[in-house]
Amino acid sequence: MSAPATTLVIGATGTTGSRVVSRLVTAGHRVRAASRRATDVDGAQAVRFDWNDPTTFDEALDGVDRAYLIPPLGSSEPAAVMLPFLRQGRAAGLHRAVLLSASAIPVGGPAVGQVHQALPGLFDAWAVLRPSWFMQNFTGDHPHAESIRTDGTLLTATGEGRVGFVDADDIAAVAVHALTTAQAPNTDLVITGPQALSYGDIAAVLTEVTGRSVTHRQLTYDQMRDRLATGMPAEFAELLAGMDRAIAEGAEHRTTDTVQRLTGRPPCSFRTFAEREIR
Repeated sequence: MSAPATTLVIGATGTTGSRVVSRLVTAGHRVRAASRRATDVDGAQAVRFDWNDPTTFDEALDGVDRAYLIPPLGSSEPAAVMLPFLRQGRAAGLHRAVLLSASAIPVGGPAVGQVHQALPGLFDAWAVLRPSWFMQNFTGDHPHAESIRTDGTLLTATGEGRVGFVDADDIAAVAVHALTTAQAPNTDLVITGPQALSYGDIAAVLTEVTGRSVTHRQLTYDQMRDRLATGMPAEFAELLAGMDRAIAEGAEHRTTDTVQRLTGRPPCSFRTFAEREIR
């Protein structure tokens, strides 16, 4: 009899990772919850993991056969650390990998797009999640949430471009399907919410839901890049500002049936999310 499957969840305390752990544990799966501080997570085995510290790789990979992969935050070249880890994982018995990427990053594209390109050559069972922009970007300590709270503004270089904003709960539901279904997707999955909305639309919904005035302040690409560069490496700031410019040009104006098709239920709307999460 083979040992029960164990799933390694990297970024287990993060926005999607914590939700993936919770869903796996609730469904009775064995989970190794990896984070830089080995933070305890109910129902899972905590393990220390740091992309920039290869000495943490062995323990994280011990006995696991599948993994949910969150790339190193803020890295413009995640493949440099992720690919050696994945090769080590394959040698250690890892056979299924589900990678969190982004709708804006195609296979072979910048940053995690290089990992996406390599994944099918490393594993027979795999999936790449390419969610649109998170609804959670308007909550917590995200810069959008902070600017909304501070002065009632959303600052972007997206113009009138529209985005299929998606709830992290829906991303996690798709991730768990990709990790646990008998036949892995073996493809990339673009994940969106049910509507494509502009940041002006988002501001209007937030105004209605919270009763406080929220407006969208449109910046140029250069203004957005320079603003971001005050808190991150310049190369990464350029990448993110470029994503805003792509939104303005229509790159994210789409919705998909991924959530409905794989989970059997419709994705959460932004209004429903705002009524649930934003006060």
